[in-house]
Amino acid sequence: MRSLAELISDDRSAWAEIEAAVSGSPYAVELLPADPDRAADCLRRLQVATSSWLGALVYGTGGLILDDGWLRVLGSGHPRRRLADIHEVNERFEPAGLVVAQDILGGEFVWRQGETDGRPTIHYFAPDTLRWEDLTLGYTDWLYAMLAGAADQFYLSWRWPGWRDEVAACPLDAGISTAPPLFAKDGRDLDTVDRRPVSMSELLIVKHDMADQLGA
Repeated sequence: MRSLAELISDDRSAWAEIEAAVSGSPYAVELLPADPDRAADCLRRLQVATSSWLGALVYGTGGLILDDGWLRVLGSGHPRRRLADIHEVNERFEPAGLVVAQDILGGEFVWRQGETDGRPTIHYFAPDTLRWEDLTLGYTDWLYAMLAGAADQFYLSWRWPGWRDEVAACPLDAGISTAPPLFAKDGRDLDTVDRRPVSMSELLIVKHDMADQLGA
């Protein structure tokens, strides 16, 4: 196991690249402040250097919040804002890989071995299909793309009138549950379904249990 000193690369840190991507983003992006002790512990356990975007974000922030909380990219956590750290989330859900982000509807982004050439890529658990999709992008390319404008296209069909106010009012340890669910044929129009905030744990348990039942 590498020491904290070996993981922190001040001269080669990716933090400046992250700040530049955030500054140039067309979205409202919030970088939650990191508690130094908490951040150091998370980085040590993660064993990813700050020369990478993943290591730099975990060490430098409590998390990255895009579009008032629609997307929550995990860092070292921020208890006051009720955002768990990257290890707490992975201890709860334990998918095949590392959960690096979650969205308001219970979608999960996981960094794991790709399905084509075997390199690690971001996979998305889609709440409308209950299936995992290989996005074929590494962590850095995926996060850069989302910050640069890809989030609009990615979530285009799921945005409803007034969504921003509902999302902003939802705590960061919660998501929005819909009835009928998004994966049902009559649940695709999010403007007409019933929507309510529930804990993220509850939202994910329901979706993954249903995926198991359907063999998705």
